[in-house]
Amino acid sequence: MMVINVLWQVFSRYISGNPSSFTDELARYLMIWVGLLGAAYVSGRNMHVAIDVLPSRTNHKTQLLLFRIVNLLIILFAFFALVVGGIRLVYISYMLGQHSPALNVPLALVYTVLPLSGMLIIYYKTTDLINKK
Repeated sequence: MMVINVLWQVFSRYISGNPSSFTDELARYLMIWVGLLGAAYVSGRNMHVAIDVLPSRTNHKTQLLLFRIVNLLIILFAFFALVVGGIRLVYISYMLGQHSPALNVPLALVYTVLPLSGMLIIYYKTTDLINKK
């Protein structure tokens, strides 16, 4: 959908000479959703960037302790920054009745991806903590 949107933007701007008013905004909101849901997906698959210099030089017990500490820090960050902060942002933008200029979409709908992504990350990391032995 994002590719089609950007292609339409390029076509309408350079070929027809009449740029579309909504394509830039739609591409921005789709990028936000793809980025945050992609972060949750990568977190669930444990494919995120990691520095493994310290764990690779320690014994299994220390590796397990580091794994737990890192996952707890990720859970805390996801909870406070994404879930709590995201819910507050959704609530404030909903109460203020904020809408996007071109699409007239409620910004609360756009911001919903923050707590959603945070909850997914918390779920994945909690599952990792439970299943890691």
